[in-house]
Amino acid sequence: TGAENHQLMELEKIMKSKDFPGRTERLVLLLDHCERNPEFISNSIVQVFDVLVPRLQDSHKKVKQKALEVLASMIPLLKGALQSALPCIIKAVMENLKDSGIHAAA
Repeated sequence: TGAENHQLMELEKIMKSKDFPGRTERLVLLLDHCERNPEFISNSIVQVFDVLVPRLQDSHKKVKQKALEVLASMIPLLKGALQSALPCIIKAVMENLKDSGIHAAA
């Protein structure tokens, strides 16, 4: 629907912050969206992970760690909807396993 497309565009826009604090704050907003409207997030899972995966691969370790924490919180909320996003999630998490600084979060 038009409202869902608008909501998705807004979510994509807020996730593309240029500054470090903004990127971590946006991750918290994504989790909030997921908690409040898991059906919308589930229906838009590919688009949501198109903006989340870059945060899992962020150059700033604190952003990566926050993204991993948000992902861990999203998994029980989204359950079966994650199936289509699993390949990109697994790849991004595996890349974080190589980083000793955030290995525990991954």
